[in-house]
Amino acid sequence: MKIAIKNIAGKDQGELEVKFPLVEDGKGTQAVHDAVTAYRAGQRSGTACTKNVGEVAGTNKKPWRQKGTGRARAGSFRSPLWAGGGVVFGPRPRDFAKKISRKTRSLALRKALSERLKAGDVVVVDDLKLSSPKTKEFVGVISTLELKGTTLVVSTASDKNLTLASRNIPTVALATSDSLNTYDVLRPDKLLFTKSAFEQISDRLTKE
Repeated sequence: MKIAIKNIAGKDQGELEVKFPLVEDGKGTQAVHDAVTAYRAGQRSGTACTKNVGEVAGTNKKPWRQKGTGRARAGSFRSPLWAGGGVVFGPRPRDFAKKISRKTRSLALRKALSERLKAGDVVVVDDLKLSSPKTKEFVGVISTLELKGTTLVVSTASDKNLTLASRNIPTVALATSDSLNTYDVLRPDKLLFTKSAFEQISDRLTKE
């Protein structure tokens, strides 16, 4: 499969061969599900925590005597039945991370990219160097390339001008070719790659 290369002015600059084998329909769906689930689980902080009876501040003294008061029996101010008391079976700090194999992760990324390529949602430019860190210039590039909706821009390395120019645009996100994952590929409406970034990802998926 070949994909057209454009410059930031929207003019054709030839074609680029997709080196990695595209995943056929019906294969890799489970791998994508596993990869996205693992990624989102890894984003959870897992810091929710409540205090049990032993951790709540308070005395162990019995509130009142067992009999003769007309009130219900009580043994502690820290009882879970009381306001301000301990919590029974409340959340505790934990790690939500899920592990998937390298082959599954690679298959999921190839599947996601294959579907986006078939749908025509991938745009490749020869280079994406901005002359200034102005948002107006970057908005002009997005408009020229007809990238509507949310867009993920993938380059080989972080670029200061590109970072500053895009950070005020809520529909644009940045990523590098070595950190690109399945969730990043599936989330936006369009994917904008630099030629070198796409080649790096192709080499990476071909080797894996």
